[in-house]
Amino acid sequence: MNKRFLLGLAIAASVSALGIPTIARSQIRIGDLQQRPPGTTISGKVTSVVGNDFILEDESGQIIVDAGPQWWQQINISPGEQVTVNGELGRGGEFDAFSITRANGTVIQIRPAQGPPPWAGGPNRAPGARGRGNAPARN
Repeated sequence: MNKRFLLGLAIAASVSALGIPTIARSQIRIGDLQQRPPGTTISGKVTSVVGNDFILEDESGQIIVDAGPQWWQQINISPGEQVTVNGELGRGGEFDAFSITRANGTVIQIRPAQGPPPWAGGPNRAPGARGRGNAPARN
């Protein structure tokens, strides 16, 4: 076999091993959380709540979970609750929630994993709002 062919095989194997991120649910400890593709799942106990943001803690650490703005949807999570959150690590270091599953199995749907959140554009972009942002509706 020639060296170019072997080099090509090695490069192809390396590229395929890296793969393209897929949306899959993978359980991870909070302390091990790094930038991950959408679909990462973390679990723990809620230790503090401010609006729709809360601190989730497991044996490895804690992280702030962002469940979107209250004006879009109130999640009503309480300190002491055990929850599982599916989402992704946000740019600011918080965990952006796509869904929250309570210990009793109830799921709170926050947003789709793909694309911008439905509240992008501000409060005037509430569910059922026409158009984008502050543009008036045409008659």
